[in-house]
Amino acid sequence: MASELAYIDAEKGHAEEVYYSQLQHNNSTRTLVAIPEHKPVLLRSGSNASTATIVAPPPSKYLSFDELSAIKRSTKTPAPLWVKFRLWFNAYKRLFTICFLFNFIALLCAATGRWTYPREYTGAFILGNLLIGVLVRTELFARILYAALASLFAKWSPLWFRLGISSTLQHLGGVHTGCASSAVMWLIFKMTLVFKEFDMHQATLAFGVLTTMSVGAAMIFALPWIRNHHHNVFERNHRMFGWLGLLFTWIFVFLGDSWDSETRQFYPGRAVRQQDFWFCLLMTCLILAPWVTVRCVPVEITVPSSKVAIIKFERGMQQGLLARVSHGPLWEYHAFGIISEGVHAKEHYLIAGVQGDFTRGLVDNPPTHLWTRELKVPAIGNTSSLYRRGIRVCTGTGLGAALSTCIQNDGWYLVWMGSDQEKTFGPIISGLIDKHLVPKKRVTLWDSKARGCRPDAVRLVKDIYDAWGAEVVMITSNAGGNKELMEGLTASKIPCFGTLWDF
Repeated sequence: MASELAYIDAEKGHAEEVYYSQLQHNNSTRTLVAIPEHKPVLLRSGSNASTATIVAPPPSKYLSFDELSAIKRSTKTPAPLWVKFRLWFNAYKRLFTICFLFNFIALLCAATGRWTYPREYTGAFILGNLLIGVLVRTELFARILYAALASLFAKWSPLWFRLGISSTLQHLGGVHTGCASSAVMWLIFKMTLVFKEFDMHQATLAFGVLTTMSVGAAMIFALPWIRNHHHNVFERNHRMFGWLGLLFTWIFVFLGDSWDSETRQFYPGRAVRQQDFWFCLLMTCLILAPWVTVRCVPVEITVPSSKVAIIKFERGMQQGLLARVSHGPLWEYHAFGIISEGVHAKEHYLIAGVQGDFTRGLVDNPPTHLWTRELKVPAIGNTSSLYRRGIRVCTGTGLGAALSTCIQNDGWYLVWMGSDQEKTFGPIISGLIDKHLVPKKRVTLWDSKARGCRPDAVRLVKDIYDAWGAEVVMITSNAGGNKELMEGLTASKIPCFGTLWDF
């Protein structure tokens, strides 16, 4: 989700003109106030505990020295160690640690003979981990899980519990990688036992080795550095070796479960009666299910600037979803946040910022059709219905993952920071903001080009958080902006969710 949105020129600044609004919350007045041109700018909280005031100048490309001194970003102070550790050891790593540690302890017990079941039924542990790893990555399962939790616990449950739901759902990738890594570990253990006992047919041994190598290669190509810096290499090889691993797993399971070591014969009917066969069958169905929804659909592409392409699709969408699109049905799918006015709308949009060959092609040679999966992927914004009020902060093309949340939920406030947005992103995006957010006074835009500098983003968001009476902040930004906001807000004990770098 998010890595495709991260490194483009449009995000090097932090946002556009500011709309000033009077906010109502808990019968107290919270105000964003504009002051006349040529006066020093202030950014403060009011003395009254029930009132918060943000004072900022109207947009101007010619700010005085005092104004620039007042709104420039303050000198950074290092984040406390507890903040850095908390952000580093996030829910993704905690879920990975739990899954991997459980399997590691079980494997040690099996290897030392303290627990005989996993030694006798190692295949169940291999395929069980692979099945769970695939399940949490399946769009249908994710949509059902997100919808169920959002419906059951929206708004009434304790805030800490709702924050836990959002955190766990956002970082389900930790379960995926934890179980997949554990499966490779169990595969190696299985092959050690097979070669040690050497009571299998040579074909079974060969496909066991091929299965281990294929699944291991799929894991290696999914390492964060490869995934984030060489996305196409990750996409092609992770998928190719994953499919090969599935094919070899089927052969390995069938040969292993149908072999009788006493008679030295294969009995195919025996394989169906083993749990490995059913694990493998269910895993295969989960892998194939999303591909059933792949379609080639017509699109209309608008190019408001050389940095951005706006892709229009038919039919409306609920908020907080991601679309995966490609030039072909099999390879190089790219994820973008969906902008839609709701399920009743006739269209939805994607914002594609130019950063690679795929997005450059959308600008230079706009296609008339793209391949996409009709079943969309839920993202952190999809959990926004859990909260009474929230703030969606984004920079540049990160708006694609944020705007629908604010359009479809009246309790959400948008803060968009970037550079010359109206010119860069064009009238379609500006029109949606003017139509839905400006009249309801639920948006703050900051144009760093017009103002000549970036804002103190942490301070700006903190003041709006107090003024809006928000429960949570969700951020979609580049690596630097995400780090700055997450550290600053976490240190201030403000609940926040950042851009997802671990998948």
